[in-house]
Amino acid sequence: MDDLGFLHEVEKATGEKVSTCYQCCKCTAGCPVVADMDIYPHRIIRHIILGNRDRVLGSKTIWTCLQCTTCSVRCPNDIDVARVFDALRKISVREGKMAEKDAWRFDEIFLESVQRHGRLNEMEAILRYKIGKKDLFSDTRMGMGMLMKGRMGLLPHNIKDKKGMKEIFRKIEGKKVRG
Repeated sequence: MDDLGFLHEVEKATGEKVSTCYQCCKCTAGCPVVADMDIYPHRIIRHIILGNRDRVLGSKTIWTCLQCTTCSVRCPNDIDVARVFDALRKISVREGKMAEKDAWRFDEIFLESVQRHGRLNEMEAILRYKIGKKDLFSDTRMGMGMLMKGRMGLLPHNIKDKKGMKEIFRKIEGKKVRG
C-alpha cells in the first residue's frame, strides 16, 4: 500500500527536498557499495516520492550505506542523500522494519561499549555480537591474527573521564544512562 505522507515525513525529518530528485543517477553512480544494495540509491529516493514506505524501510540498501556522503556531494539538487538514509534507518528501527537487524544490533553493541568505556572495547563488542548470533568461531583465524599483531586487545582501555562520556550519551538520548 502506498503512503503518500511518507515523502512529507522524510522531508520534515531531514530538512531535505527529496521531491526535487529527477533521477539523474549520480548518487548511484558514485556509491562505493552499490553492488551490495538491493535497491539503488536513486531508486530509494523514487520509492520515497511514490510513497512505497514498506519497500524503502525494509530494504537492505539503507543499512548497506556507508554514510560516506559521496551521493550527497554528487547530487545536482543538493539533496543530502546520506542524511535521508540515516533518517530512514531511524524510522525503520522505530517501526521494527529493519532488513539488516544484524547491522543495527552491532551498532547498539558498539555504542554501549563506547558509553561504558569511553572508547570501543573490541573484544567485548565482538564477543557480545557473536554470542548473540550463536556464531562464535567463524572468524577465529582473523581474530587471532588481530590479537597477535596487537590490533585488538583483550581488556578494555577506559578513558579517564567516563562520567563525562556518560553525560554526553545522556544528553543525546535524553534519558538516564546505564551503569
